[in-house]
Amino acid sequence: MSDFLAAMLFAVALDALVGWPQWLYERIGHPVTWIGRTITFVDRVLNVSGASSLALKSRGIGAWIAVVSAAVVPAFLLQNTLPADGPLRVMIIGFLAWPFVAARSLYAHVAAVAEPLERNELRGARKAVAMIVGRDTTNLDEAGISRAAIESLAENASDGVVAPLFWGVLFGLPGIAGYKAVNTLDSMIGHKTPRHEAFGWASAKIDDAANYLPARLTAALLAAVSGRPVAVLRSTLANAKFHRSPNAGWPEAAMASILGLRLSGPRIYHDRVAGEPWLNESGADASASDIRRALRVYLFAMALLAAIGAAGVVTSRT
Repeated sequence: MSDFLAAMLFAVALDALVGWPQWLYERIGHPVTWIGRTITFVDRVLNVSGASSLALKSRGIGAWIAVVSAAVVPAFLLQNTLPADGPLRVMIIGFLAWPFVAARSLYAHVAAVAEPLERNELRGARKAVAMIVGRDTTNLDEAGISRAAIESLAENASDGVVAPLFWGVLFGLPGIAGYKAVNTLDSMIGHKTPRHEAFGWASAKIDDAANYLPARLTAALLAAVSGRPVAVLRSTLANAKFHRSPNAGWPEAAMASILGLRLSGPRIYHDRVAGEPWLNESGADASASDIRRALRVYLFAMALLAAIGAAGVVTSRT
C-alpha cells in the first residue's frame, strides 16, 4: 500500500503542475471521456424501451459490470506487469493514475465562474457554471450562480479528488480507474428519470457505497483547515442529513458552515423545480467573493491531504 500511496502523490503532483493539457486532450481525449463513450454505447444497446423494471435493473447491472470491467481489467493486467516494487513502479502507476485526478481542473472550472461574475457579466457566469452543474442556469442571479459553483466545488472535492485517491491508495491503478468508471456511470445513468430510474439503479447505489467514506473524509479535511474544526463538524453532522444525497451533503454542509452560507435549497432540473432543503439555512446568500473564499478553503484542504499522504509515505519507509 505504501507504493500505491506514493504513486497517488506522484499523480497529484503531475495534476497540480500541468493538469490535463489541452493539446493532449485534442489528440487523444481523456480516459473519462473514453469511459463515457462506453457508457453511452451500453446505454443505447441495453436500455430498451418497453422492458419491465426488473429486466431493466438486470440489464443495468450487466452494463455496470461491463463498463467497470473495461476499466479495471486492463489496469489490473498493466499494474501486474510492472516490477514488484521500487521507484519505477511508483512512477509508472502514478503517471497512469494522473488523468484520474481532477484537482487542478476543478479549481479552474470554478474560478472560471467567479471571473465573469466579478465583472457583473451574468451571462458569462451562467455559461461557465452550466459546465459544472446539471441544474437549469438560464435565470440564475449572482446568488444562485455562486451557490451552484460552491456546491459543485465541495461535492467534486470528494468525487473528483479525494475518492479516486482513496481507492487508488487501497488498490493502485485498478482502484482509481475502477472508481472513475463507477462515478461516471452514476453521473450519466444514475438518475431518477423515466429512462434511467431502473436501468441506472445499480450504478447509483454502488456509487453511493463507493463515496461513503471519501465524502466524510473530505468534510473532515475541510473542517480541519477551517480554523474552528469542532464547530464545523458539529454543523456538518446536523445538516448533512438534509441533502438528497447520502454523501454530497457532507462536504457541502462543511463548506456552508465554514463560509457562513446557506447551500443546496431549491433549484430547477429539466424544467422541474426540486424543493431541496437548505444546508445551514440561517447562513447568508452566496456571492462572487464567496466563490474565491471557497477556492482558498479547497486549496488548503487539498494541501493538507497531500501533506498527510507525504507523511504516510515517509513513515512507511522508515
